[in-house]
Amino acid sequence: MPYVVLNDIQLHYALDGDAHKPVLILSNSLGTTLDMWLPQLERFSRHYSVLRYDTRGHGNSTVTPGPYSTAQLAGDVIALMDHLQIAQAHFCGLSMGGQTGMWLALHHPKRLRKLVLSNTAAYIGPPDNWNARVEAVQKNGIAPLADAIVSRWLTPEFARQHPRNVEHLLAMLKATPPVGYAAGCIAVRDADLREQVRAIAAPTLIISGSADLPTPPPDGRYLQQQIAGARYVELAAAHLSNQECVDEFNDAVLEFLARL
Repeated sequence: MPYVVLNDIQLHYALDGDAHKPVLILSNSLGTTLDMWLPQLERFSRHYSVLRYDTRGHGNSTVTPGPYSTAQLAGDVIALMDHLQIAQAHFCGLSMGGQTGMWLALHHPKRLRKLVLSNTAAYIGPPDNWNARVEAVQKNGIAPLADAIVSRWLTPEFARQHPRNVEHLLAMLKATPPVGYAAGCIAVRDADLREQVRAIAAPTLIISGSADLPTPPPDGRYLQQQIAGARYVELAAAHLSNQECVDEFNDAVLEFLARL
């Protein structure tokens, strides 16, 4: 997979599918990598040129000193698009990636075609929870927290039935550099877009998980109410709905993107 040097980082990315088709950018959640989108890759790449990347501090992208900000993470996307000469793209982000998408839609609206905001919120609080997590990771690393974090990503029933999925997610999380993870926590902690999201003009799909604890359905419905014309889909999943309800997630995204 290729790398590109952008400003202060080396960004790891992957581009799959027909280069002549519209681009769909997929943005990972906190503590994962571009591999979190593997359940989507085969179907999405039939219809789109699919661009995945490791958010700074994650995967094989550079771990720059924190804290990070949502503006900084969105700036990395714009720099990557510029490097690849992508004038416009669809954007799908989950959790932290969804907040990145909101920022792009607000501050770089001409670069987006359609926006998918999955298992995310305009504000993911409270700050004290993030502060405690940052302190714990800085002191002891991610491993002691990994099981508890992943337990919130999937419903207990799904986790029991799919132990390999759990192992894959745990491996991604544990491999995330503590500095990058803590810096990403601060970006999520400080992102409060509640008063801004009503200005999003891009056609938008909101996907929530009925059993999502970090970003529950009321957060998704708030986004739907604030963003004019936004569509809302709720799946029987926890936080990583793209992993737990693969077919339903893929169907919802592809149907939305294909609408005129």
